[in-house]
Amino acid sequence: MRNITLMDSHTLVEEFYSAFAKSNTETMISFYSDAIEFEDPAFGKLRGNSAKMMWKMLVERSGGNLKIDFNVVESTEDSAVVKWEARYPFSKTGRQVHNKITAHLTIQNGKIVKHIDRFNLWSWSQQALGWKGFLLGWTPFFRNKLQLQTRKMLEQYIKSRG
Repeated sequence: MRNITLMDSHTLVEEFYSAFAKSNTETMISFYSDAIEFEDPAFGKLRGNSAKMMWKMLVERSGGNLKIDFNVVESTEDSAVVKWEARYPFSKTGRQVHNKITAHLTIQNGKIVKHIDRFNLWSWSQQALGWKGFLLGWTPFFRNKLQLQTRKMLEQYIKSRG
């Protein structure tokens, strides 16, 4: 791996997502600033170690069944936009999910300092939960409940790792 402080933003995010595709979370999180700000519809806003540990938890819980494809569609000196797709069985139901995500990343001093993932939560909830997701997945109530559950799961994961 090259020195990340010398990488351009395009190369940095290519290596981040390549590591993700290989389930190499140590390399992934090495590209994150210690003060990383992460946000997505499932977890809401996470900062620092919580954002880093989220990736470890998600990859670990996938049991090797996570498939990642990505394309860096835009990059500047300090930002990048990545279209990426994740395919995996949802752990609570075993249902197959194919999630299409757009990531907006901000880069400073060779590190990702902000990472915002956007995806259609209603589409995700229908795939992951079936008819319950179809009925409720579009509501703010569902999003808030999901974020509470995922944060609790992440807190337990972090505590279990000492």
